[in-house]
Amino acid sequence: MRKTIMSTITIFAALCYFASFVSADEKKMGNNDTIQLGPRPFYLVNDMDEGTLKKALGECVDGPFYRTDFSIGHRGAAMQFPEHTKESYEAAAMMGAGICECDVTFTKDRELVCRHSQCDLHTTTNILAIPELAAKCSEPFTPAEFDPNTGEMIKPASAKCCTSDITLEEFKMLKGKMDASNSKAKTVEEYINATPSWRTDLYTAKGTLMTHAESIELFKSLGMKMTPELKSPSVSMPFDGDYTQAQYAQQMLNDYKKAGVDPQNVFPQSFNLDDVIYWLKSDPQFGKQAVYLDGRDEEDKNFDITKPETWSPSMEELFAKNVRIIAPPMWMLLTVDNGKIVPSEYARRAKAAGLDIITWTLERSGLLKNGGGWYYQTIKDATNNDGDMLTALDVLAQEVGILGIFSDWPATVTFYANCKGLK
Repeated sequence: MRKTIMSTITIFAALCYFASFVSADEKKMGNNDTIQLGPRPFYLVNDMDEGTLKKALGECVDGPFYRTDFSIGHRGAAMQFPEHTKESYEAAAMMGAGICECDVTFTKDRELVCRHSQCDLHTTTNILAIPELAAKCSEPFTPAEFDPNTGEMIKPASAKCCTSDITLEEFKMLKGKMDASNSKAKTVEEYINATPSWRTDLYTAKGTLMTHAESIELFKSLGMKMTPELKSPSVSMPFDGDYTQAQYAQQMLNDYKKAGVDPQNVFPQSFNLDDVIYWLKSDPQFGKQAVYLDGRDEEDKNFDITKPETWSPSMEELFAKNVRIIAPPMWMLLTVDNGKIVPSEYARRAKAAGLDIITWTLERSGLLKNGGGWYYQTIKDATNNDGDMLTALDVLAQEVGILGIFSDWPATVTFYANCKGLK
């Protein structure tokens, strides 16, 4: 007899999911016979409103579960593991992510490493706790200032530590932590210990940072495809007078060539359209699957998601430039019509122009009963429980027709994709 969802949750919880982690040399983590989803996907199914989708997903709780390219590890499994660390990447593989991301930036000696931003070391690593490295930060830690009479904060705590401030050797001395900072901190300890309540510090004991080349070898060993994002430099380019943006963009692709990676297994991405155009022209084999990350809502003051005439370039113009994959945040692809989540005008026009779509990021918000925040801004009137994220995911998959979605907890997307037969 088919197990109920609740009994399945109990069984999966008893698996001691994370205690089973071993190195890739000891066990080929991420192979279909080792995919483990843990209890969360089934918790979300239980939290859904009654209906045909909940019933359909409920019939899939016994699997089988397998790796799928529809599930993309966003910085690994960043909801509970320090982002862009070996441990985070391995967790994403265990949860069935078929593709994983290394955000690429460079050190002082121009070596490529995995970090979400060139200048995020003060919030994503322990650099401020290592005096000799903290001293090299662009801006040292400054404690918050408060009005002695009212107690109100006058100036928030701050720091700025960049990969370009230190060498690769120094970078490898750091340990990854959950991305967070405390603006009210009076000490370094208070500043770095600020993980949001909907995340956890339980898996931060190691936090092994990785170079871009190391991430490639790890993904190869785990059988995963790769989606590196070339991060916009926080320093002026050319860096140190002779390191240009084009050299930086090409260096990233060269690492895949050196590692013998099939171009079909790489999806290079950038928010900078010029990077995408460069790859398409200079390296068409790897550029063929280049992804234009659409951040125009923050970069272009004229951009209005409700007014297609403000989208510059237009979907048709992007296609004419040989761009074939566009990747906006998920809120751009969704809207609400008569209380129902439906594809947005943006989504419809992108597909009509011939563009494939990847989107981001599921499982990167607090409780949806509180609205879901930035990622759910266009559908907040139709979300009031965490199970609603599966409803939104279903619209993205079945009605928008996305190729895949980034997630901070890939197990959720893997479960959905497996249930729906998505490869």
